[in-house]
Amino acid sequence: MSLLASKSLAEPEEVRDFPHGHVDLVTVGGTTVGRAEFQPGWRWSQDVKPIAGTDSCQASHTSYILSGRMHVVMDDGSEGEAGAGEAVVVEPGHDAWIVGDEPCVMVDFTGLHDYAKK
Repeated sequence: MSLLASKSLAEPEEVRDFPHGHVDLVTVGGTTVGRAEFQPGWRWSQDVKPIAGTDSCQASHTSYILSGRMHVVMDDGSEGEAGAGEAVVVEPGHDAWIVGDEPCVMVDFTGLHDYAKK
């Protein structure tokens, strides 16, 4: 059996709000896809950690950044940044924050099913 499905992120099935941001979610063919918007001042360890209840983000992200810039520090101390026009993979076990004055907007294909879920 073949599958062809589409949904618009402009009409999300669910919106999860958290300080300095939100994610708009749709489920397509069993995959949760989200458009995440993080405002300047957002930091995972301050804004999402209280919701997640873990010491670091345990989601695995496969994302494309539409605008803005994000800095990521892994639990092992390695770190890097990614910005507009870049595809990024971030494994579980990290903190992240927004760099600069522009919101970071990204589409995530793997890490938002349980992200910031109360």
